[in-house]
Amino acid sequence: MIPPRLASPLDQFDFARGRLAARLTGPVMDSGDGSETAVGPLTDAEYFWEPVPRCWSVRRRTDGPGARAESLAGARAGAWGRDAAPYPHPWPPPFTTLAWRLSHLAEMLALRADHTAGSHALTRDDIPVPGDAAEAVAAFDAGAAAWRRALLGTDEADLDTVGRCTYPHGSDAEEPFLDIVWWVNQELLHHGAEIALLRDLYRASGGRAVR
Repeated sequence: MIPPRLASPLDQFDFARGRLAARLTGPVMDSGDGSETAVGPLTDAEYFWEPVPRCWSVRRRTDGPGARAESLAGARAGAWGRDAAPYPHPWPPPFTTLAWRLSHLAEMLALRADHTAGSHALTRDDIPVPGDAAEAVAAFDAGAAAWRRALLGTDEADLDTVGRCTYPHGSDAEEPFLDIVWWVNQELLHHGAEIALLRDLYRASGGRAVR
């Protein structure tokens, strides 16, 4: 059984996951007023689109990190990485592409799932960075599914357990698990909205950079 306090956050997660998946894959999306609008699958051109100069993005490891980045995050053995820099991060923050945001979201979901109900050992160096749109959408779906499975293994006592999730890139070890569930929903909602907006801007601009 789903703990009563988890039911509403789980419903919210499922709604946000489904809505973003529809925006990424089509054939239709909910426009927000209950009507449906046709939308095609995410293309590689959209995935890599840099709407402004000096974006952080996903890059071939052979090309090295982009402007103001110091490394490429992701599995070292992979051909692709995501622009990164150690804390404190560059200020003002770099604008990040759809590829960067979707890769970050998929990685976060996969790692938090592992650090809740898996090996508690995976790191960013274990997570491949997708090099095209189809792989990125599949990675998001896999990460979201893994996180949902971790939630379904949660009971009432777990929700109050501090450090139930040992994800190393946040405050998880210091927070009750229910707070982490809320935070993951917040990440999905706000990054999902950003990704949807970037698709809209790409379509409206014809893929031209904003000047």
